[in-house]
Amino acid sequence: MISNFLIRTFIKDKDNVSNNKVREQYGYLGGVVGVIVNIILFVIKFIVGIISGSIAVTADAFNNLSDVMSSTITIVGFKLANKPADEEHPFGHGRIEYLSALAVGCLVLMVAFSFVKTSVGRIIKPEPVIFEIIPFALIIISIALKFWLSRFNKNLGDTIDSSALKAASVDAISDVVSSTVVAISLVISSKVSFPVDGILGVIVSLFILYSGINILKETVNPLLGSIPNGELVKKIEAEVLSYPSISGVHDLIIHSYGPNKYMASIHAEVPSSISIIEIHEIIDKAEKEISEKLNVLLVIHMDPINDDDDETNLIRGQIKEIIKEFNDIISFHDLRVVNCGEERNVIFDVVITHNIKRRNEQKDVLVSNLIAAIKAEYPNYNPVIAVDIDYGTERNS
Repeated sequence: MISNFLIRTFIKDKDNVSNNKVREQYGYLGGVVGVIVNIILFVIKFIVGIISGSIAVTADAFNNLSDVMSSTITIVGFKLANKPADEEHPFGHGRIEYLSALAVGCLVLMVAFSFVKTSVGRIIKPEPVIFEIIPFALIIISIALKFWLSRFNKNLGDTIDSSALKAASVDAISDVVSSTVVAISLVISSKVSFPVDGILGVIVSLFILYSGINILKETVNPLLGSIPNGELVKKIEAEVLSYPSISGVHDLIIHSYGPNKYMASIHAEVPSSISIIEIHEIIDKAEKEISEKLNVLLVIHMDPINDDDDETNLIRGQIKEIIKEFNDIISFHDLRVVNCGEERNVIFDVVITHNIKRRNEQKDVLVSNLIAAIKAEYPNYNPVIAVDIDYGTERNS
């Protein structure tokens, strides 16, 4: 209810998430709400920590203070990520959003390491912890607030597919766990003599550390180049195949330059018999229309295939049946036949899954086995096979 109210109130045209301005408003909203909630939580927990003398509570308070900085970084990151392209960055600045999430993860790790050290010190030199009902109730309230903030950020992050907001959500839910541990610490420490506060402080710090590591993993992947979005892969392939005279597609490669900022290239199979001018017009139209529709800078390469020759079509069908026995092969393409006396050079490419283990070794084995299978069935065929890697999503078809 509150989340929807905030979105409706502060984000105009909230459903148009492909628009950079709308996306920026989502980022600002998540950042500003994060700053406000975390300042409230820091004040609550810091006061409780001072009153009770609990290092676990104080550690949790300063974790919330670091979250204020994290939310501020999120706001600045969204602002910089939406700067227009310039001479030095022709594809824009969208990856800055990933860098802002990376900075959030580093801040979380710094807080975690700092309070591991402090908590270990409290175990070595224990100090009394005072339990009072009002501070305890404030901690419970803070848990509820942080849980709501996690759900709020997740909602925003899922809506606009933002790694920065998703990182904030993960950070917030880890705070729910750590604050719960702190609440348990306040109850137990007043009843036992051994340093529960310091021990649970270490546990809180380890949860914070785990959260930071997860954030780093989630943000480093797109910077290194992760698997493209499966829905985007399907949409691009389906759109290209919808144009006349295009009978097949392969070798789709997608580069991300930030959320909703993509450059893609794909090979399209077209009849070799069609006029080069006519097919160029079709390809040119497809590039422009699909780029606008999917917000992707798309480049299409034409691969002419001979689909009018009966012998070639017969061999294509024979090869297709043999390839069905090879699970690592997704598809094949660019098949052509060159007659050399009694033998026929059957030349084609196969596409294999990108995660095949020991890729170079297994590629050679795969090709050797496929050649052997073809020659066993058709001795007068001389297969010449090239291997392409599928850099899209995992598929078995």
